[in-house]
Amino acid sequence: MADIKSTGSATVSTAKTAVAHATAQGNKTRKGSNVLATLAIPICLIIAILFWKFVLGNPANFAPGSLNSPEPKALNYAGTVYTGGFIVPILICLLLLVITFLIERVFTISKAKGKVKPTEFLRRVQYNLANKNVDSAIAECDKQQGSVGNVMRSGLKKYKEMTTNTELTTEQKVINIQNEIEEATTLELPMLEKNLVFLSTIASCATLMGLLGTVLGMIRAFKALSDTGGTDSTMLALGIAEALVNTALGIATSFLAIIFYNYFTTQIDGITYGIDETGYTLTQSFAAHYK
Repeated sequence: MADIKSTGSATVSTAKTAVAHATAQGNKTRKGSNVLATLAIPICLIIAILFWKFVLGNPANFAPGSLNSPEPKALNYAGTVYTGGFIVPILICLLLLVITFLIERVFTISKAKGKVKPTEFLRRVQYNLANKNVDSAIAECDKQQGSVGNVMRSGLKKYKEMTTNTELTTEQKVINIQNEIEEATTLELPMLEKNLVFLSTIASCATLMGLLGTVLGMIRAFKALSDTGGTDSTMLALGIAEALVNTALGIATSFLAIIFYNYFTTQIDGITYGIDETGYTLTQSFAAHYK
């Protein structure tokens, strides 16, 4: 009985160590995410301001001498967007952030999906485990090179270790395998989900910023209408143009963020399902072949 209690304590200690290691790795992943966001936000804002000021605000986009007047006359769409006011560079910054995180997520999730489809990969692993060929199953993980393969590799290493363990019961061995899979999963999921919060936040903020620009433009339009007694149609049109430009930029940015947020979430759900199947496959296989 003393030996059994000692073994159980060792199992609990190992599980706690695994959780602590996973937590530390998760913190490192979050720090990496924060570094990207910390750099991307100011850089995109600076680029947006410069683009608004020197590209959209280029004198060639306006009638000669009208750029610095209270009623700048735009000659093209670039000039019209410039007249949207100070909200425009903020919206451009949000659009650039969406593109930045979009590129980062495409690269990361494509890598996480691996080179072999999860269903095909699991089928190969199950075949090798059924023949008690753990080394070949681990080799399949090296070929997969994705999140499912990473989790499976960690689980298989513990699986192989448990096949030669004579001190633990079958139930305790299965628990150890489950703990190893949970640790590996804890390391993989933050990498899959990081930066998605920025896309979901921008989806809401872009709409609100566009609405703010719309309100400011309408205030400007009605103020001009009031000040001139309804005779200055130019200022009225300028205010309405400002409102519509901000509305269009806000909606376009929000639309892009929502579409890709949902797309990435769907892709991550597929990978997560494969990871869940990993745990089920290993525990069921071990319980069936190493009773």
